[in-house]
This record gives sequence, C-alpha cells and structure tokens, in this order.
Amino acid sequence: MTGTDERTSAESPGPGGYAAARLRLLAEGARTGPPRRAALAELTDDWLAGLFTAGAGRPRGISGISLVAVGGYGRGELSPRSDLDLLLLHDGSDPTAVAALADRLWYPVWDLGLDLDHSVRTLAEARRTAGEDLKVQLGLLDARHLAGDLGLTAGLRTAVLADWRNQAPKRLPELKELCDERAERQGELRFLLEPDLKEARGGLRDATALRAVAASWLADAPREGLAEARRTLLDVRDALHLSTGRATDRLALQEQDQVAAELGLLDADVLLRQVYEAAGVISYAADVTWREVGRVLRSRAVRPRLRAMLGGGKQVAERSPLAEGVVEQDGEVVLARAARPERDPVLPLRAAAAAAQAGLPLSPYAVRRLAATARPLPTPWPAEAREELVTLLGSGRPTVEVWEALEAEGLISRLLPDWERVRCRPQRNAVHIWTVDRHLIETAVRAAALTRHVHRPDLLLVGALLHDIGKGWPGDHSVAGEIIAKDVATRIGFDAEDAAVLATLVRHHLLLIDTATRRDLDDPATVRSVADAVGTQGTLELLHALTEADALATGPAAWSSWRGSLVADLVRRVGALLAGDLPDEPAPTAPTAEQERLAIEAFRTGGPVLALRARSEPVPTEETHGAPEPLGVELLIAVPDQSAVLPAVAGVLAVHRLTVRTAELRTLRLPQDVHGDGSVLLLDWRVAAEYGSLPEAARLRADLVRALDGSLDIGGRLAERDAAYPRRRGLLAPPPRVTVAPAASHHATVIEVRAQDAPGLLHRIGMALEKAGVRVRSMHVSTLGANAVDAFYVTTGAGEPLPEQDAGSVARALEETLRAP
Repeated sequence: MTGTDERTSAESPGPGGYAAARLRLLAEGARTGPPRRAALAELTDDWLAGLFTAGAGRPRGISGISLVAVGGYGRGELSPRSDLDLLLLHDGSDPTAVAALADRLWYPVWDLGLDLDHSVRTLAEARRTAGEDLKVQLGLLDARHLAGDLGLTAGLRTAVLADWRNQAPKRLPELKELCDERAERQGELRFLLEPDLKEARGGLRDATALRAVAASWLADAPREGLAEARRTLLDVRDALHLSTGRATDRLALQEQDQVAAELGLLDADVLLRQVYEAAGVISYAADVTWREVGRVLRSRAVRPRLRAMLGGGKQVAERSPLAEGVVEQDGEVVLARAARPERDPVLPLRAAAAAAQAGLPLSPYAVRRLAATARPLPTPWPAEAREELVTLLGSGRPTVEVWEALEAEGLISRLLPDWERVRCRPQRNAVHIWTVDRHLIETAVRAAALTRHVHRPDLLLVGALLHDIGKGWPGDHSVAGEIIAKDVATRIGFDAEDAAVLATLVRHHLLLIDTATRRDLDDPATVRSVADAVGTQGTLELLHALTEADALATGPAAWSSWRGSLVADLVRRVGALLAGDLPDEPAPTAPTAEQERLAIEAFRTGGPVLALRARSEPVPTEETHGAPEPLGVELLIAVPDQSAVLPAVAGVLAVHRLTVRTAELRTLRLPQDVHGDGSVLLLDWRVAAEYGSLPEAARLRADLVRALDGSLDIGGRLAERDAAYPRRRGLLAPPPRVTVAPAASHHATVIEVRAQDAPGLLHRIGMALEKAGVRVRSMHVSTLGANAVDAFYVTTGAGEPLPEQDAGSVARALEETLRAP
C-alpha cells in the first residue's frame, strides 16, 4: 500500500484504519529513524484530524476550537510506543459541545491502547496553568496545530512564547533546578550500563531543555553535533520500543543485543558506545548553555547598578593574564587578543592547563578556534607541551571539565590518537562506575592527590592517564597497553628511560593489588616475583600510588582500608628486598669549560657572574621549515661561596617572573693554579618567562648583587605583587610534604620537598634552610607540571650529615613554613 493509501485509510474516524496503517508503517524496513518518526506523526495527525472533524459535526475550518499537539508529539518525535500529548483548545463559548468533542477524541485513542496525555483548556487557562507548572509550559513551547481554528492555535503559540521570554529570568533557574534534580535521581547517561535514554543526564529531556533555553533568546546551546546526538538517542528508543513491544526508555542489559541487531550494529558494546557519545555531546552542550545562562542573568542583575556608577557607559570586560596567550575574562578562560594558534602548537595544552589550574571553564569558543586553527604538535613533543599536559593532569577535579571541553572539539584524539579506541568505551563490570576514558581521567584526578608521595609525579600522572589504554585492543589490556604506553611516552617527549618506566607501570598496574589480595606474602617467592617485575625502588613507589589511584577511581567496591593495608605490606616487603639497589648520591660531573670560566671570573671579581644561553627544541613550521623555536633558557650563575645564595637567586628570578623548570646547585673547587682553597657555588638552572620576553642578563645580575648585599627587599616585592594579584580560587592543591630520605647519601642529609609550584617557592625554601642553620651542599630541583619536586643535600657547618634528630626537626620546620599562608 502506498503512503497515499495509508493516509486515506487512516483518515477514517474509526480506529481500525489507523491501527492497520500504523502496523504496516512500523513493519517497514525501508523507513527508519527520522523518516519513520515523521511518517508516524503525519499518519497520526491525519487520523486525529479526521476524528476531530467527525466529532465536531462541522466541516474543517470551524472557529473557536482547535486540536493541538504538544510536547514530543508537537515536535513530531513519535516513537513506536510514544504517548500522545494533546490539548483541546477552545474559546469558552460552548463548554458542553467541547466536552462532547473531547469524548469523541480521547476514547478512540484509548481503544487502541495508546497512552494519552490530554487536557481541555481555554487560552487564558492554558497560559495560567503554564505559569504555575513549568512542565506544562515546556510542553506548550512545542505546540503544533492539528485541526480546527488555526488562528486560535497561532494565538496560543504567540502568547506562550512571549510569556516564556518575558519570564525567562525566573523560569530558567527553575528549569536548571529540575534538570539537576533529575540528574541526581537518574545518574549520568554516558556512564550507566542500563541508562534511561530520556531521564538520565545527557538524555532526551536535557535535549528538550536546551531547545527551551534557545526559545527564551537568553542563550543558545552549541549546535555542533547536537541534532545528530538527539537523533541517535531517538533511533535507539525506537529500536527499544520495537524490540520489547513496550513503552520504555530504559536500555536494560538483557535487551541491548536485540536493540543493537534492530539498528544493524555489531553488538551491545557498539550500541552503548554510540549512546554514550551522543549523551556526551548533550551533556557538554548543557554545561556550556547553563553556564552562559548564569553569566547573562548575573550580568543583567548588576547592569543597572553599573550603569548608574559609570554614568551609562558601556562596561568593558576585564581580562586577566593566566599564561602566554591565555587570559581570564568574565569567569572563563579565553585566548588573548595577540594569541596565534596557527603559530603556537602548544597553545591548546597551555590554555587547558591554565584553565584547570585556575579552576575555571575553558571557553567553548576558544576551544573551537584552537581546534580549527592550531597546527599539530611535532613528534616528539617539545618539553613545554609535555609539562603543560602534566600540569593539566595534576590539577585535580577541574581537570575533568577542561578535558571534556577539549574532547568536545576532537582535540584529545588529535593530541593522543590512541585515545580514540578508549573514548566512550563501556566497561561491563559492576565494580566500574565509569567508561574507560572517564576512568582514566578520574585516575589522574586521584593521582593528583598522591603526587607528594612520589619522586616523579609527572610519570605518575601520565601513567594514570595511560594505564588502561590497552582496553581498546584485543587480548590482555595490560600487555597491549605496555606497547601503546611506550609509544605514546616517546611521542610526547619522554626519554627512553622514562618511557620504559611508564611501560612498566601500565604492564603491571594490577600487579600489587592482585598479588596482595591473592598470594601469600610470607612466601619469599611472592615478594621476589614482584621485585623482579618492578625492578627499582622508584618504579615501586610509582606503582604503589598508581594502584591506589586506579582503585579509588574504579568505584567504592575496589578499595578499602583492608586492601590498602595489604598493598602497603607488600610494598614494604618488596622495598626491603630492593633496598640494596638504592643509589648513593650521584658523583659530581666535571664542569664544562664555560662553567669553569664563570667560576674563575666570579672568584676573581668577588661578585656573581651569570650567562643566559637559549635552549631550543625542533618545532617545524611552514614558516621556519623545521628551524628550532626557542623553548626557554639555561641560566648559569657562579657566586663566591657564601651564605644565602639560594634564597637570593631564587628570589630574584621570582621577582622577574621567571619560572624555574629545573635547577642544580653545587660547590665547585677551583683549579690549584687559580687559588689553592678557592670554591664557588655554581647554579645551573633552566628558566622560562611567565609572560612575554626574558629580562636582560645585566638587570638580573644587578638585582642579584643587591639581593646578596641585602639592599633588595625580595620578600616585600613578592608580597606586594601577591596583594595586587590575589590567587584564584578553584584548585585545592594537596598540602606540601617534606621528608628526610633515609640512607640516601653517606655524605649529606637529603631533605625532599614535594609541593605545589608557585612564584617564590624556592625562595621560601632557601630562607627556611638558612634559618635552620644548615648548609646546602647541593640540590636537584624539578618542576613537573604543577608540582615542585626538590631534593636538598644539606650538612652541618662542619660539612657532616645532620644528626637524625636534627634532620627531622629541619624537615618539620620547613614543612610548617610551606604550609603557612
């Protein structure tokens, strides 16, 4: 039967013709998705219009009464088992006739067993009810004329839309609250194994809410992919209705294979992945839209007062710098006006890291511009890109929102192509509460709180990101992940040794928890097997932290104090076995010719001598044809051996807004022909400017001279700057941790500091060590992402290691200093 025949049959007032045509339509294999939903809506429209005309007893075009489709039916989104949302609208002139017509409309619908949501109202009643019930108002926003007085329906649409726009400042917060309450009850669609396609966060209800926001003219959702996401969820719901024969929106486990087959998909995992991807698009659009609604409403609330204060002038949004090419504006992170993504491949990661560190959302417009214009990073990545990735991963909870913003525009898969295999991948394990990709990010969030417990927080954070990366491949995901992790580590710029450590972490990320809970720890063979797999004390330390972060990110059933104690016991035993392999203090390397020249000049002049040498890494561009781009500079400083050198140098660099990436300090003995007992402190640091260009070497030296003679008030200068630019709230960093490394050196006491990197941190550490009366024999400072990981080899004035009690006191005092605001 043709479509014309179907409509002719359906136009019969009796339910039989419509029911038969409906069954034929749903049984067709040619029409699916939007064409089938539109055809079903058209078929239903014709049938109801026929019922209306026959029931009214008058020809089409009657005045004073109309039949209106609202809600999902008003949008023409009829799934096979959808209910019909209908409004019989009238002018109030003949209530008896309206009641009789309603009976002639509703009973045929019920006779067919269709769910019906119906109402009979005048225009005034409809507006009043909408004003009292937000759900009614939302349904009326999609009002569509079916039969009767077209002018009456048009008047309803005009009035309802006008009311909605006028009342938007009040109703939109109510709608946001409804969405939040529903999300709290139903959960996040993209992470549920049995999601409700309609009610869960990121489902069809949220898509409808976004349409309502757009209709208010107050804000609009990002359009990219949103219509396709809605269509995907509607298609899945159609298949669910057809395969179950029920009006359900919950995609139960036992029905997923059948639904997948109905849609022509390979299996239930492919189905869930499509659902999760669609829900992710809607969730992200909702986040962006509600943030914009809040911004607009706040702006409207303060605008009258600002106009009064500014005499009616237009306010210019304040822009506060966060990083090179990145600023904060109006509560979001945006690109600076001078930013050039097409010439700065690190900018996406720099902007993301700055946003996460500040606890601010990354503007969707900025992300879209970065996705459209930023050129790819070279392979291997420059050091700055790797450091920005580590900073992003180490930012704690704000990382999630920023990562999702990059994900929404496809930037993550461009940066890390292997991510595509785990993106939105379901985990059919009751212990897991996240998809694979979100679990990896949650593990990094958990690992960020453990960075004070490891020597290499950068390896911990990247290991957390990659530990399940093999789940996108067949076979044992740990074995596959080891290969992928090593490749990714090399691509993003880790050296061979670090890449090998990351590969080991991924290969054995389940080793500790499995061994601790399933093996006899008193059996020497158990401990030996773990030690052989781990290899070094440093890797064991990282694996211990990764194990805890992984379990905490899996779900509440994966970690407990009992499991934690078993793992800690295993780590203690393995660490004891590996203790004989712990390296002593590294032997000092011979000075280079330049270092020796600077040292001799410093000794002869009696003052500091420094040299700035640019460090570059190859970052090919179309303009430079592969020529290196500057990454930072190496700062060499030689100072005659004296007290307070460390805090003076660190303070001067902080005053000049230079970020310390790595730093070493050691004592250099001068050649015998220069001076028999002469010694000079040699500092070899890599630094980069926070904003703009580096200061001139002459200015640095002049300030360093003043700092050493006490005429430069470094503390005052830093305090003045902090007062002018107060720290932003948002990121709650783990507290600093200062420990004494046992048996780390026979010649000095090693004080280890792990803290959040901040301007002036090294200056504060140096001042505290000076106050404690210890001598810094050497130091090794690293800034890994947002984490400072510093080791200070200190001695007494006589050059001996500190007594154990004194070492503990120095560590405690230093930690108290760093914890103080």
